Amino acid sequence: MTATVPVRGVLPWGFLRAAEGEPRGFWARGERWVAHRGMASVIVGRGARRFARIRELAAQIPQAPEGVRVRLYGGFAFREDHHPEGAWDYFAPGAFHLPVAELTGDASGSGRLRVQALVPAAEVGTAQRRLEAQVGALAESLEKAADIAGTAPIHGTVTATRRDAWGEAVQAVLAAIGEGSVSKAVLARTLDVDLEATIGPVDLTETLWVRNPGTHVFFFEPRAGRALVGAAPEALATVRAGIFHATAVAGSVGVGRDAAERRSLAEQLLASEKDRAEHRWVVDEMVERLGGVATDIRAGENPHVLTLARIQHLETEIRARVPADRHVLDMVEALHPTPAVCGVPRDAALELLQREEPFDRGWYAGPVGWFATDGDGHFVPALRTAVGDGRRWRLFAGAGIVDGSSAQGEWDETGIKFQPVLRALEARGAQLTQTGDR
Repeated sequence: MTATVPVRGVLPWGFLRAAEGEPRGFWARGERWVAHRGMASVIVGRGARRFARIRELAAQIPQAPEGVRVRLYGGFAFREDHHPEGAWDYFAPGAFHLPVAELTGDASGSGRLRVQALVPAAEVGTAQRRLEAQVGALAESLEKAADIAGTAPIHGTVTATRRDAWGEAVQAVLAAIGEGSVSKAVLARTLDVDLEATIGPVDLTETLWVRNPGTHVFFFEPRAGRALVGAAPEALATVRAGIFHATAVAGSVGVGRDAAERRSLAEQLLASEKDRAEHRWVVDEMVERLGGVATDIRAGENPHVLTLARIQHLETEIRARVPADRHVLDMVEALHPTPAVCGVPRDAALELLQREEPFDRGWYAGPVGWFATDGDGHFVPALRTAVGDGRRWRLFAGAGIVDGSSAQGEWDETGIKFQPVLRALEARGAQLTQTGDR
């Protein structure tokens, strides 16, 4: 059951901060966003059938009244054999929440507040009245919510992956490329940020959203004190009314110091044979994998440059038609992991990364987002990501290693990809000191 009221002029941050201690989440592309809190139900999928299991469990959720779309929010780990432990405690191999309350908004200032619950048929009448009272009280509290002003300095340290270990891993990938076992592998590294005081996930997400226009900003907290935040540059799978859309993103360069340098770097990126070859692998494999689940698949012939706050990428849009019996999770399962987050060929790259990355990826580079019970949905890869409890954040960034890559060049590229979260932490008061390598 649901109860919904229109709202105007509200942002999600007070709504989310008031739910501290509860499961929470936020998903945005540009000025359009949705925030949720509480958990009316949770569904979990594990192992090789985790995508199918999530879809099966979602189908068992009682149908909402006609015209009301029920959405579930969450995601999947990068690997199907993921174990939720350490930094990734409470992050199952696949998990989605049906929230208690959901707030949506956009640039127009108009939005919608909904509360929902699963109730037995015998209690429908009383439950509906209770939900209507609940949504009214929550809407009133939103109007009174004040934003948090100011930030105090918070000292912290940053510990990076050892540079020599990174170099050895890059050389191992290049050796595999030379032997012909892989053509590309996306190697990742980490940064650990330890703070003397808390910078909470809502504050961090708000700053990411404000400072990184053009990205898909997300936040998911399945359990109080364990949150994932990030700002992904691409859409893995969007399905709406039978139409599929995704963006293939691979190949990177900086933005320079001014507009002229930014344009020059973009031209260099477009002219780079190495980056265009890496990008084409991503496009071709995504199109091939979609062949089993979609029709009328179309991809742009040539990439264009996607310019973000601190990095530029080659980008190609992919569109297709989705058969009536298909679900956005079918698209996600077919595509994950793409060559943009894993490598080519997929299985050999996965095995190589398992050997060469000395940490658990968890949900990093896994698909995160939402789906509706009618099969529509929106997923992005969990990139430009950090996981943590507010005092300790682990950041992840990866780079595609191909023939011609260098350890220094890819170290620099991953350094750029750490910047969105690092700069957001600093904007919230973090004063960070590099302590060396791990």
